[in-house]
Amino acid sequence: MNETRTIDVPRYAGSVARETIRDWVRSLERAEPSEQWTMLCFFAGRTVAIDDDELNAAVRRAELLLAAGGDPHRPLDPFGRAATALADDLDAPERRRQLRAGLESLRDEVEGLRGARESLGLLLSDDDLAWQSFATSLLAEALADEL
Repeated sequence: MNETRTIDVPRYAGSVARETIRDWVRSLERAEPSEQWTMLCFFAGRTVAIDDDELNAAVRRAELLLAAGGDPHRPLDPFGRAATALADDLDAPERRRQLRAGLESLRDEVEGLRGARESLGLLLSDDDLAWQSFATSLLAEALADEL
């Protein structure tokens, strides 16, 4: 039976305390922008509803593309073939709305953190970048689960 669920990010930590989210965001304050975007979308995407079977199939296809491109454990490219294919496979207007709502809910988390605040502002102004970064976070989570 297909089941739709919201994604627990991270799955192994079910509910992430607000202080922990801010700590993670703060830890990436000086990181590359793509890392900041991915982390923000990782947390913002906790309430994006995706059918388990659809998610698993899309992630498997993305992992095959990643492996075909060389070392599957190299740093993820948010604009690479694997992340782009995953973003395309899962794209839906309602999911984008859910991601946007999640991003908007992070405003308090980035208060006083210049880099994170700027990254969040960019994600909120560019739905395509936000969706691509969310797909990258899903792929990163799947790869981390395999370790």
